[in-house]
Amino acid sequence: MTTDARTLRLGLIQHACGPDRAANVATAVRLIRDAAARGCQLVVTQELFASTYFPQVQDEAGFALAEPIPGPTSERLCNLARELGVEISASLFEKRAPGVFHNTTVTLAADGAIAGKYRKMHIPDDPRFYEKYYFTPGDLGWQTVKTRQATAGTLVCWDQWFPEAARLTALRGAELLLYPTAIGWFHGETPQERARQKDAWQTMQRAHAIANGVFVAAINRVGTEGDLTFWGGSFVADPGGRVIAQAGQDDEAVLIADCDFARIDEARQGWPFLRDRRIDAYDGLTERFIGD
Repeated sequence: MTTDARTLRLGLIQHACGPDRAANVATAVRLIRDAAARGCQLVVTQELFASTYFPQVQDEAGFALAEPIPGPTSERLCNLARELGVEISASLFEKRAPGVFHNTTVTLAADGAIAGKYRKMHIPDDPRFYEKYYFTPGDLGWQTVKTRQATAGTLVCWDQWFPEAARLTALRGAELLLYPTAIGWFHGETPQERARQKDAWQTMQRAHAIANGVFVAAINRVGTEGDLTFWGGSFVADPGGRVIAQAGQDDEAVLIADCDFARIDEARQGWPFLRDRRIDAYDGLTERFIGD
């Protein structure tokens, strides 16, 4: 029998972004206020919420969107967290030093302090996702932050396809994995291919929830930007992989999910994957490829 009585009301904010940075930040602030008014204790933004998804192209002008942390946007959100008494997880384009930039998520405590920082580890380099041009790979490792209700671990977008990232973050004590995301369809893709991609995206993250016995939250944007249409669909899966809340494909939303952490004990006792891991036999995971 489990005795964990902790619960968390989680809020995910999903919205479209345009070229006006101030308007994007104002939209996020409005939605965070809405989430707080509805009882959310932790509110999470989508990836790079303050701008359009600029890595669709390689353009030096994109670097002007970056800012230091602390900086104007993080400080505004720190003040908002303090005013509302909520915790916020926010995805920002960080200028660390001249010529050094990161895709960074900060966790803000309810008193307005920066409680944690994670820099995206896996950086894609594909048509319309030219992130290696902009972002230095993260050097902080896998991070967890103790919020008031739970221990959370943030990973970012491309990180979501790597089971190693989810596992190592869970092994550091994460009970909730947060995946701020900017994922969408190229305009030339068929309806069948679009359905396949979206199903794979959700399946992968539900698998992280099951394999690690944790809650998983994916936060995506909506709207059309350049050659991409972002498919929204932000969702939360419980430790058994069941989707307990999901937003629509096209609309701005504040998605609310009530997470009952007793479900972690139930899931891990029923399917004890962490117990049965063969930690003596996984040396090959540090190799690029085995067998050649």
